[in-house]
Amino acid sequence: MTAAVFFGCAFIAFGPALSLYVFTIATDPLRVIFLIAGAFFWLVSLLLSSVFWFLVRVITDNRDGPVQNYLLIFGVLLSVCIQELFRLAYYRLLKKANEGLKSINPEETAPSMRLLAYVSGLGFGIMSGVFSFVNTLSNALGPGTVGIHGDSPQFFLNSAFMTLVIIMLHVFWGIVFFDGCEKNKWYILLTVLLTHLLVSTQTLLSPHYEVNLVTAYIIMVLMGIWAFCVAGGSRRSLKLCLLCQDKDFLLYNQRSR
Repeated sequence: MTAAVFFGCAFIAFGPALSLYVFTIATDPLRVIFLIAGAFFWLVSLLLSSVFWFLVRVITDNRDGPVQNYLLIFGVLLSVCIQELFRLAYYRLLKKANEGLKSINPEETAPSMRLLAYVSGLGFGIMSGVFSFVNTLSNALGPGTVGIHGDSPQFFLNSAFMTLVIIMLHVFWGIVFFDGCEKNKWYILLTVLLTHLLVSTQTLLSPHYEVNLVTAYIIMVLMGIWAFCVAGGSRRSLKLCLLCQDKDFLLYNQRSR
């Protein structure tokens, strides 16, 4: 029973992400490299956040009480800000790399920033999802009994759906964030940061899984629509894509911007 729950939750959390990887990235070595690089940038942001949290715990001597709750909230806020700073750093790195490729070989078509935004966002999302799910499993005692420490019996299931939404949101955030950088519209970057903060902090403010999931999925749908539009999508292109008749949709034969 426990194994079935585990594998079911893992499929819910990572099934769509792995499908995106297999069908849009795995066949292109360059995209795989960019994906791994994006995952590495997210890992470095996590490392910096972890170092800060370790230092804070040492300084406060692991005291319990309201102080620790405030420090936890501040730690989450800082972690989100660091993640978005590293997303910005990754964008600048890819931009410089693209410009360098064009200067070295003008005849070679460089990857479009839309494609790089999608791949980097998926890299951020997959690595974030892995750590989110690992943290969920680390709370399990013994054989992984559902309903840990008095939590809801749907603990693992809700965690799986939350992991899924985080992965997809990182994809959408990456596309929208890169578009804001390309157009020098900083309010777009601020919107990504604020929605990221909202999704990350709401679990600290409310113990009700259903409320958190509904809010997160509403944000995911809105960000998905936004990302679809800035990526050049339309109702016609969506229809052709679903019918497998549009090979130029989003990832195929993208011209450099």
